[in-house]
Amino acid sequence: MDVNHLTTEEIPSSSSPGLLKNVQELAIDGEEPPPRYIRKDSDHKEKKQVPAHESLSVPIIDVSRLLPASSGREKEDEMEKLKSALNSWGLFQAIGHSIPKSLLDDINDVSKQFFDLPIEEKQRYTRSEEDEIVDLQGYGSDTIVSDDQVLDWSDRLYLLIQPQEQQKLRLWPDPPSHFRRTLNEYSVKAGSVAEVILKAMARSIGLEEYSFINQLGGQPMVYARFNYYPPCSRPDLVYGIKAHADGGAITILLQDPEVEDLQVLKDDQWISVPCMPGALLINVADQVQIMSNGIFKSPIHRVVTNKERERLYLAMFYGAKFDKEIEPTAGLINESNPRMFRKVKVKDYLEVFFPKYLLGERAIDWAKV
Repeated sequence: MDVNHLTTEEIPSSSSPGLLKNVQELAIDGEEPPPRYIRKDSDHKEKKQVPAHESLSVPIIDVSRLLPASSGREKEDEMEKLKSALNSWGLFQAIGHSIPKSLLDDINDVSKQFFDLPIEEKQRYTRSEEDEIVDLQGYGSDTIVSDDQVLDWSDRLYLLIQPQEQQKLRLWPDPPSHFRRTLNEYSVKAGSVAEVILKAMARSIGLEEYSFINQLGGQPMVYARFNYYPPCSRPDLVYGIKAHADGGAITILLQDPEVEDLQVLKDDQWISVPCMPGALLINVADQVQIMSNGIFKSPIHRVVTNKERERLYLAMFYGAKFDKEIEPTAGLINESNPRMFRKVKVKDYLEVFFPKYLLGERAIDWAKV
């Protein structure tokens, strides 16, 4: 089956009635993970896993020091740390981001309230089978693109934040009664953080601060993805989310505050990312790796499962609009740093990315020169 040329009609949804239960249902019923969720034999040849307390330290960046009001030396030092973090790790823990703890608590609360709703209530917001594979809006779990695809032990609610005219508000939950207000408030705050980071990233490598933002179309396309990971009886065999890199420009992740289950691949080791109260985890995604001509790395990461605890994450994805074209920024290409990626239309890239993502494969090689 050539998943790169599937039509929408050929891609069944795992949320379709009678096809697969949502993962939360499987966990509630106490079922062993079905074979579709079990890692392939090749995945069992495991790279070394390093717990957070033993691991290399995930970089920490103080976002407040990247703001225009920050002093010259302080700002330069923090931008150098940012450049180093995104070149070597592709991610960092963001502190000093000015999003109040009360709002972080509120967005976690409405997320939990949604996933605590009865299954029948949540299914009112299920993604339509007729939607294009790049239109992610709605509730469900993995879309199936292949008979031998390994599924993730997670349910998700995807909602489009920007552009507002493309939102499908019928898929925004109500109840919880204050879900929309809380998500809108959080989205505004997180969007301000994303803008600061994108500008600082460009400046840190000698570009005009709007270089990346302009390639994204001025105002990026923004998705929110609420991830629910129920307990799993076989964490040795099942992933919450399979190893992958993100397909947008940057991602802002609000981790579960208590359970360390996110791992990033660095130096051929899986490094556990510690829970850091009040911090946001920000990672580069494929579009910035392309625009930076490979200076910034889009890291491979995954979520492992847990026998005892359910977990909730909220990821905000920022990327270029579908009709835009992205390519390495001209100022970064010279004799000693040749072009690594070709110009690609974003929709074409994402139509390659999503089937490969679901199969645990990388798409960025498709964009290489």
